[in-house]
Amino acid sequence: MAEDPWEKMLSFQSFQSKLPSGAAYGYGREDLQRLCQREFPRLGEVTYLDHAGATLYPESLLKAFTDDLSTNIYGNPHSQNISSKLTYDTIEHVRFRILQHFNTTIEDYTVIFTSGSTASFKLIAEAFPWIPENLGKPGSRFCYLTDNHTSVVGMRVITTAKNVIFVPVKPKDMLSGANIVKEKDNDCSTPHLFCYPAQSNFSGVKYPLAWIKEIQCGKLSPIEVKGKWFVLLDAASYTSTSPLDLSIHQADFIPLSFYKIFGFPTGIGALLVKNEIASCLRKTFFGGGTAAAYLAEEDFYSPRQSVAERFEDGTVSFLDIIAVKHGFDVLEKITGGMENIKQHTFALAHHTYSVLSTLKYANGAALVRIYSDTDFSNSDIQGPIINFNVLEENGDIIGYSQVDKLAGLYNIHMRTGCFCNTGACQQHLGISHDDIKKNLQAGHVCGDDIDLIDGHPTGSVRISFGYMSTFEDVQAFLKFIISFRLSAFNLVKSPCQTEIVPKITSFPRQNSNTCDEKNATEQHLERIINNLQLRHHYTSVIKPEGNVHLTKSCAEINIPKVFTNSVEVPNGRKTITITNIYLYPIKSCAAFEVMQWPIGNQGLLYDRNWMVTNQNGVCITQKQEPRLCLIQPLIDLDQNVMIIKAEGMNPISVSLEDGGTLTEICQSKVCSHRVQTYDCGEQLADWFTKFLGRQCRLIRQSSGFKRNSSKKNKKGEIPAVIPSLSLVNEAQYLLINMTSILQLREQVTTSLGESFLPQELIYRFRANIVIRTNEPFEEDFWDQIAIGPLHFRVLGPCHRCLVICINQQTGQRNKDFLQRLSSIRDRKTNFGIYLANHSETEFSLSNTILVGSEILVLKNTTSSTSTEENKSV
Repeated sequence: MAEDPWEKMLSFQSFQSKLPSGAAYGYGREDLQRLCQREFPRLGEVTYLDHAGATLYPESLLKAFTDDLSTNIYGNPHSQNISSKLTYDTIEHVRFRILQHFNTTIEDYTVIFTSGSTASFKLIAEAFPWIPENLGKPGSRFCYLTDNHTSVVGMRVITTAKNVIFVPVKPKDMLSGANIVKEKDNDCSTPHLFCYPAQSNFSGVKYPLAWIKEIQCGKLSPIEVKGKWFVLLDAASYTSTSPLDLSIHQADFIPLSFYKIFGFPTGIGALLVKNEIASCLRKTFFGGGTAAAYLAEEDFYSPRQSVAERFEDGTVSFLDIIAVKHGFDVLEKITGGMENIKQHTFALAHHTYSVLSTLKYANGAALVRIYSDTDFSNSDIQGPIINFNVLEENGDIIGYSQVDKLAGLYNIHMRTGCFCNTGACQQHLGISHDDIKKNLQAGHVCGDDIDLIDGHPTGSVRISFGYMSTFEDVQAFLKFIISFRLSAFNLVKSPCQTEIVPKITSFPRQNSNTCDEKNATEQHLERIINNLQLRHHYTSVIKPEGNVHLTKSCAEINIPKVFTNSVEVPNGRKTITITNIYLYPIKSCAAFEVMQWPIGNQGLLYDRNWMVTNQNGVCITQKQEPRLCLIQPLIDLDQNVMIIKAEGMNPISVSLEDGGTLTEICQSKVCSHRVQTYDCGEQLADWFTKFLGRQCRLIRQSSGFKRNSSKKNKKGEIPAVIPSLSLVNEAQYLLINMTSILQLREQVTTSLGESFLPQELIYRFRANIVIRTNEPFEEDFWDQIAIGPLHFRVLGPCHRCLVICINQQTGQRNKDFLQRLSSIRDRKTNFGIYLANHSETEFSLSNTILVGSEILVLKNTTSSTSTEENKSV
């Protein structure tokens, strides 16, 4: 067997041989793999590459902290009893420990505890001794580097309210030294503030710490203005993997977030303030613990003398502060110090950058576009962050959301978007101010998955390394990128220009008309009876009013006059019919197939009325627990129960009656939307816990709670009638097309070398309504449809997630399935369309859809010049 051309480049030997000067892998005390197995066993097969977002906490930190809490009694530090005195003294000790970590003392700096870096920025903006602009007399200036976190830029809201002018400064202007001050004005004492990041959270570039002293002493100025400059150093990203020596680089203000350094706790940060400026800070509010004395009926207030106590409003998060001490101790014990972490993480970043930079398509085009300000050759100017976008062979960018979805299949956790740093995102991606505004109008907001607009990227992909990251993490990531773009599905070259010819097993094209098909009704009867094992099911389904037949013609359907603009069926074309109907009573569990079913105000009756949650009340889906698909809910309308089955478990039932008035009401969330639910009891909780092997409960949506859809229509408009939702993610119904399935089946089978039955693909896409049309993907162009007297609006395509990679009959994942769908669908993962009831009237149980019913397309988005095949039926 020929050697994999990438094997040598991805080997540990190659990594070690090309370590940059000063870099080192591991910490020399024990094997890094053993260390990770001991301290981070929960990672399992996960490759975690979002340490710039939050690093991970080690087991020994949790143990040291809980042992401390188990041993000692910590009271409120504002009291005077013994337990409170212990808390106060411990907090003061932690202040010393923090200053020791940054090589400084209480003589130079004060530690003010905050909830994190963002709270520290806000405190500075409010308390800095600004001089406002007044009648032409120049006041203070707030300057910041455009490559700054959102929280820094947000300070300008406060400064503007104080009549202080803000000035953004581009990195290139500071790096060029264009504003070197030739003469210093010692007579002007107007205070100005300049903020810059020690390390960019976007690209990982490290800006010179030498700027601090140069700006303070007047040798360098962000802008030409008279006065005294103070420096706010955003060290949140930098201090997570690099040492900061405040005995040398004495910035005036240094905000910190401790979870960036050692993962836990997450609700505590600090602002280090140079004592020279601390006494000048102005207090605008006083809370519990900050006042030495005040009067309730008179405007009299005297602050405490200590700067820290003056600004720590209320009772500090004292237990979290105690955890900070253990965090520093454990970090030192595991790694030996921040300099070791700096060199370890940089070694990993350097190797990753080197390999990514060499990856090419067969035509010589780069595989990725890296957004960097350095060549990753020096750990003093580059941190362990790599920002990039994946490219097509023709240079087009593949959206970050698409890359993130596929990475999830490989258990790779990274971050995408603009990373709360719009300035750097604009700089590196070439996004103009107008683009930002237009993208917002198009519906794109920070943190969403709208990754491309008019072919241009709205963000990128970021990976970042932490102190426990391993070479295996790097290897897993690089193998994913190579598999993603340089697999056997592409003609590629290795770095040494050796041709690789893909070997794709060919499969004969199958004509869908030759498939073994029985009469549709007989197929459904057999399949449903086998699933239900309830022979009386068909007499229990609620019947629609009137004599409605499965084969009712279009002419017999009463269409409202508003839809008289529908297009007639061309001669020779087959009618569009419903072939399958599915509902999913329990969210993420198996489908329940029916021949006909009532329509309610939220969609199919009982569809996604229940869901499984963890012990914290958070919804569990197949993304976290694929075995949910092996749980089969069956609804018996005659008996008014839902029967729940799973292999190896005794069936259990739950009443269809709404018991929300009799049980505890609880709040939960579905797709970021609040829902009101109630718990279904201990017996069901025990059943699900036993089958899934984890603590979980079954909850049901309260009938009295109305959750409105926020999904816009295909034109991006809010519909006049807002549909009400059950526990679905986005819409009341999901429709897929059997004809599209069959075409997709041929292409996926050819690409993956694995045969898929049409029914298996239908199960993967978890639709409510399956139809059959003349041409594949006709449904993508529809705007409105009618099924009998019922009509529905099309809300747009369904953007597929990792669930379609799960075989719904076995619970096993196929990582390549989503990737193949993306390549077939022009880099998109769309398949199927969302529908919503198009009516202002209440639905009754007499409204029913049936297998065999005809679909009438009422409006579509194709132009008048479209071909006959793309016109509506």
